Amino acid sequence: MKPLERHLQASVLAHLKKLRATDPSLIYRKRHGGPMGVAGDPDITGLWRGVHFEIELKAPGENPSPLQLARLAEWGRARAVVGVVRSLADLEQFLTKVHPKTSHF
Repeated sequence: MKPLERHLQASVLAHLKKLRATDPSLIYRKRHGGPMGVAGDPDITGLWRGVHFEIELKAPGENPSPLQLARLAEWGRARAVVGVVRSLADLEQFLTKVHPKTSHF
C-alpha cells in the first residue's frame, strides 16, 4: 500500500514541532486550502533563524502540479528556500539547505 500525503504531513509536522521545542527561533504554519487561501501555495510556510522557507508535501512518486511549481518558483525568486518533500529523509536534506550547520534530527 502506497503511503499517503496526510501521513507524510503528520510526520513532517511532528518533526518540526519537536525541532521547535529545542529551537524557538523556528516558526511554521500548515496552510489549509479553501476560499481564503491562494491556489497552489506550498503546504508549509515558515521562518527559521531569519530564513524564510516554503515546503510542498507530496506522497512518494507524486509530483507537484504546474501551478504548485510556479508558486514555489515565486517564493524562490523572493529568496525563500523552497522544496518538495516526499519523506523525512527529504525533510532532513531540505532543512540542511535552510541551515547547513545545524542538527535537524
